[in-house]
Amino acid sequence: MDEEIKKTCLHACHVALGAQMSPFAGFDMPIRYAGITQEHLAVRNKVGMFDVSHMGEIFISGPDAERYVNHIFTNNISGYPSGKILYGMMLYPNGGCVDDLLVYREFEPDRFLLVVNAANIDKDYAWMLEQQKGYDVRIDNRSDSWGQIAIQGPEAEKTVLDVLRLECAGSLGFYEYCNAEYNGHRLIVSRTGYTGEDGFELYATPQDTVEIWDRLLKAGVEPCGLGCRDTLRFEAGLPLYGDELSADISPIEAGLGIFCKLDKAEFIGREALVTQKELGVEKKLVGIEIFDRAIPRHGYPVELQDGTVIGEVTTGYHSITLDKSICFALVKPQYAALDTELFIRIRKKVFPGKVIKKRFYQTNYKK
Repeated sequence: MDEEIKKTCLHACHVALGAQMSPFAGFDMPIRYAGITQEHLAVRNKVGMFDVSHMGEIFISGPDAERYVNHIFTNNISGYPSGKILYGMMLYPNGGCVDDLLVYREFEPDRFLLVVNAANIDKDYAWMLEQQKGYDVRIDNRSDSWGQIAIQGPEAEKTVLDVLRLECAGSLGFYEYCNAEYNGHRLIVSRTGYTGEDGFELYATPQDTVEIWDRLLKAGVEPCGLGCRDTLRFEAGLPLYGDELSADISPIEAGLGIFCKLDKAEFIGREALVTQKELGVEKKLVGIEIFDRAIPRHGYPVELQDGTVIGEVTTGYHSITLDKSICFALVKPQYAALDTELFIRIRKKVFPGKVIKKRFYQTNYKK
């Protein structure tokens, strides 16, 4: 294996379980264990757990921490109480996306945790340092010091309470977190998720993460790989950086403008987004249902009936939950209205479909 490939603290656990491993975002990660369909349905119907220790944890602290985070972040953390989490993006000045991320407002004053995508950790950290001038803040990349397990599904709360006895978890609302202890070390328990189901994220030391994983495994929680993590998030209408968001795809184009507070005084990329809102965009993310079992893949052309290419697929699957072929696609905005007839070219064949809502699956988050 390439020496540059990293391993999470749970790598040996995955190998021992016979997981299919593959490089992802610079890490050797489990793609599946028993099978993507079984793991997908476990999360939809019961409970499953994911190793997400490859994600990045970057802490921002200091007198100017709030002002600095608001400068680099599209959402607005001003006035948000401790224990709350916000989703949003970091942008380039032209409106392209550096990354999408979660911002946790810590219980300590002037302190925030930013959780970033694994493939972007080094890039994000460098970007944050570049924007530090003029702000009295400390930027601390602690990604190697934390492991993370995501527990997802209708039985996630029962599992966290009964198996791990994390009492504070039961009182959490959606996009909230609490601090707990495990073996005398800090344990962060949050309630966000990336599957469309209720669920929790447990941030712990690498050693404690292994112990927690083993306890959950012995309790019968289904280990799940990144394969079904993608099918689950896709059905729930959630974006993946590199597919639905990128340096070339703005949040406005991706339909995520709700997470960009243009009424804030300023943030990097704000002016570009204001212009896009006023003048319109050249492409827009839509959902498409295909009237066939053929599977659309990333990069496949989206066409009109006469063969004119008006966009391309970003993510596509034959949905496990819904039993139909669906995809996200970036298309010219004049073809983005619901029920617009479009065609997907899959190799030499063309398959008809129509534009539908991007949230394909009715999500079941904590109310």
